[in-house]
Amino acid sequence: MLGKARKVSGRGEAVAANYAFGPAEDDIIIKHRLLTRTTTTRGDPPLKKLQKKFTNYVSEIEKEEDNYNECEKLAKAFLQELATFEIPLLKSKAIVEANIREKENFNELKDEINRQILQAQADIEDLKKQLEESKIERQHKEECEAIRKLIALQPPRSETQKLINELEKEIMALDAENTAGFRLLELRKKQFALLLHVVDELQNTIEEEQKNLVEEMRAAPEELKNGIEDSEAMAVD
Repeated sequence: MLGKARKVSGRGEAVAANYAFGPAEDDIIIKHRLLTRTTTTRGDPPLKKLQKKFTNYVSEIEKEEDNYNECEKLAKAFLQELATFEIPLLKSKAIVEANIREKENFNELKDEINRQILQAQADIEDLKKQLEESKIERQHKEECEAIRKLIALQPPRSETQKLINELEKEIMALDAENTAGFRLLELRKKQFALLLHVVDELQNTIEEEQKNLVEEMRAAPEELKNGIEDSEAMAVD
């Protein structure tokens, strides 16, 4: 059974290989069938049938016989075959026109889609810019909110101003104390300079007096000696 199945499958593959066509061959066959109005491989094509009808009609007319009825019969058959052949042509024409319209609609739709794609891309870019601006604005709002919270933690403006006034008063008092201290320091400097000057004068005076005292002490024995000598001289006299 397996051998038979293999034989049958091999035969089917051979048949499929014999009747397989490539895309190029398929296009040629379809084009030929459309031109000859051939939709099946059995029987004569419609164009060939019409040609036969026309040939029979022409041949019958060219006969030198009294065959009016036969010619009329063949003419009707030819016209009938022509009408039969014309109907698919009209259908094909309508299909072609419909396909052309469909293609035009497709092209218009394609252009519209491309335009919408470009518009969508432009909208996306605008939205990206708006998103970046929104992020920056949100960041600024968050920073402002943080600053507002810090400000809210601070004491009221009246208390701050009161504290500033007190600090200014303390600064003014310190400046006054500094000025008074500076003046007192200047006064002390002057007094100390005067004291140094007085001490210097006093030291000079003491040194001068000591010098005079030493000179007087040195001069005293000579005066005493001179006095003794004078007294002795007077006594001798």
